[in-house]
Amino acid sequence: MRILSGLGRSKYFPLVIVFTLVVFQSCKKGPAEMSREELEKELSNSETYEAILTFANNAGIKTDKFSSNGEKAPVFKLLEEVAYGHKPPLKYTEKVVKADTTELRKVAEEIADGQSMDKMLTKLEPVFPVYHNLKVHYTRLIKENKSDSAAIVAKSLNAYRWIKRQSKGAPRFVMVNIRGAYLTAMDSAGQNVLSMRTVVGKNDTQTPTIDTYATSIVTHPYWNVPKSIAIKEMFPKAMNDPEYLSRNRIEIIDNKGQVVDPEDIKWDELTAEKFPYRFRQETGGDNSLGLLKVEIKNPLAIYLHDTNARYLFNSNQRWRSHGCVRVQRPTDLANYMAGDKILDNDFMTEPDTTSVPPKWHKLKARVPVFLLYLGADCNEKGQLLYFPDVYKLEASSRTELSFSDDKPARSGEVLK
Repeated sequence: MRILSGLGRSKYFPLVIVFTLVVFQSCKKGPAEMSREELEKELSNSETYEAILTFANNAGIKTDKFSSNGEKAPVFKLLEEVAYGHKPPLKYTEKVVKADTTELRKVAEEIADGQSMDKMLTKLEPVFPVYHNLKVHYTRLIKENKSDSAAIVAKSLNAYRWIKRQSKGAPRFVMVNIRGAYLTAMDSAGQNVLSMRTVVGKNDTQTPTIDTYATSIVTHPYWNVPKSIAIKEMFPKAMNDPEYLSRNRIEIIDNKGQVVDPEDIKWDELTAEKFPYRFRQETGGDNSLGLLKVEIKNPLAIYLHDTNARYLFNSNQRWRSHGCVRVQRPTDLANYMAGDKILDNDFMTEPDTTSVPPKWHKLKARVPVFLLYLGADCNEKGQLLYFPDVYKLEASSRTELSFSDDKPARSGEVLK
């Protein structure tokens, strides 16, 4: 006790305190040395985590499922949501790409090290200009108490975060908005390189939402008629009109891939349910797929293609297909997806394309393709657009249907 008492009166006591603090700090781990659990606990303090939650809220993320239990918050799950979003409503997903945990870890370390919170979290978000513009509009709508409109924009923000996840490493990707009936092709930075109108599925033959990739371009494709169309539409017509198949240049193919003469078939012994053949339309400009098809990997027989009814692109009511996506500028799309000029500009105007055999152009790299159902998006001027719920998929939600706090917009109209 006398030693401590003497030390307390010593003129060196302040130096001892400073030395002790220095030793203590030197023993404390830096963010880069912490385990994932330690780093997460470090960022779970109320002030830091509340700041992350606020940033996420401002990006249209519902943060109620990321609440803290008091001691430890789901920091990395929230950072992953900020960076990559969650899976939007999709009928088919080829593969879910794993989050880049190294990127998440690096940002967490920088935040723990005292770097600017907003700056670090912004680094996680998509760099796409359209994402930035949507976020600006989301902030505006929240300030104006237009929660219904903001909720729709929030879904689109999440969709673009998901696109960032799924298109990782790809030099280009393609997005089709079914609700708006248009296509945009973007580079890895989300810059809009190519835009065009599309014709998508009717209400009773809806285009499904898909997250996949393109594998090849097919010029002068056959149209292998889907079984549903063959049974419901073509079989009855072929039964009642002997000239229907020849007039539309439709072949009958057996299970060995051989062409069968319609006159060799005993039609009166067949029914639509018991039809052991398939229909195939010959190649050419009058083929339902037109002169070009983009094959995308999926089990739903969905692809992007040209059309023999190009006049439909002039209409504002472009929900007319059996489910596949007809594209307005097929040659430009094919060349962009290939990353090279594989087709000449006059490809679509070649004089005689009847019965030219199909040719496959395998893509050198997979091109991510997203068929999404977005209620809001931004044009190249950064203006916010709203698209109607054409398939009535969200009719049960008052938020999505009524637009009680915003004047409903026509398809593609700018929202003020």
